[in-house]
Amino acid sequence: MAFVQQSSPHAHKARPTSKVMLWVILAALPGLLAQTLFFGWGNLINVVWCIAIALASEAAVLKLRSKPITFVLKDNTAAVTGLLLGLSLPQFAPWWVSAVAVISAIVIAKQLYGGLGSNPFNPAMVGYALVLISFPVAMTTNWAEPALLWDKAPGFGDTLATIASGQQTAVDGWTMATPLDEYKHKIATHTAEEVLAHPTFGNGFARGWEWVNAAFLAGGLVLIGLRIISWHIPVAFLGSLIVMSLAFGSNADEFAPLPLHLLAGGTMLGAFFIATDPVSAATSHQGKLSYGAGIGILVYLIRSWGNYPDAVAFSVLLMNFAVPFIDHYTPPRTYGHHKARRGFSGGDRS
Repeated sequence: MAFVQQSSPHAHKARPTSKVMLWVILAALPGLLAQTLFFGWGNLINVVWCIAIALASEAAVLKLRSKPITFVLKDNTAAVTGLLLGLSLPQFAPWWVSAVAVISAIVIAKQLYGGLGSNPFNPAMVGYALVLISFPVAMTTNWAEPALLWDKAPGFGDTLATIASGQQTAVDGWTMATPLDEYKHKIATHTAEEVLAHPTFGNGFARGWEWVNAAFLAGGLVLIGLRIISWHIPVAFLGSLIVMSLAFGSNADEFAPLPLHLLAGGTMLGAFFIATDPVSAATSHQGKLSYGAGIGILVYLIRSWGNYPDAVAFSVLLMNFAVPFIDHYTPPRTYGHHKARRGFSGGDRS
């Protein structure tokens, strides 16, 4: 019997992009479920709406570019962009704010750069940052008050009507500041004990938000276990955020405590689902560690001394700028060589 002989390296068949993106969608479902259970129907409605707009926007641009529509849409990347925006936007964000965010992400941040693989910035975070800066009232006053879906949360019809009305202002009795926002703006004039007594925080560190972050953490660990993403970016992100908080935020009467940084806002969603975007993130293992650490440091700096309470979007986009520099100085080891060539060497300065 003749055996086929193959020399190393022995490479396994790569997963198609569509399956990778499908796993990302599935891993994010526990987080979406937690958002729905603890904050009502808003995020679920936003996710469906944002995915529909993302698919329609990508199809329209592909039509204008004379590209195969069905073939490209089947890679599920547009659906993931819509999903991430639907998970990130306030529960009662007006429909047109979501539409502007998604269209900006797909058309400007992705397709105008050439489509998948050519965009230097995370499309979802471009869309999020654009509407956050352009429509601050709608983006800061429409977060749902924590309320169990089966108890006090507004019904599906009421939530849909509020989103469809297009009003920027908050709905009395349904909305509340996020824990990070509440802490950031009250700690200057109150003690930590007084701030944490606000209903936003409940009996834990971030009423409802701790379960949402735990769900995204579980989904992220599944992605690592399946090797859809590597551990380097999430670990570096969370590790640097922890180090910064322990180093500079030990006084809870001045800065948000560590549990609030980890369990409130978009920390786990950002660490496992946003920062790990394979196109706009660093490529080598060492580069991913630097990239993730930079995001964690920026998140803490902006949350503590900047104007925005969450800061994941801006931190990711700022580190997207640094990716070419990081990749240049942290190339992976070439197969057959003992050490990777890093930076400039000798007289070669091209």
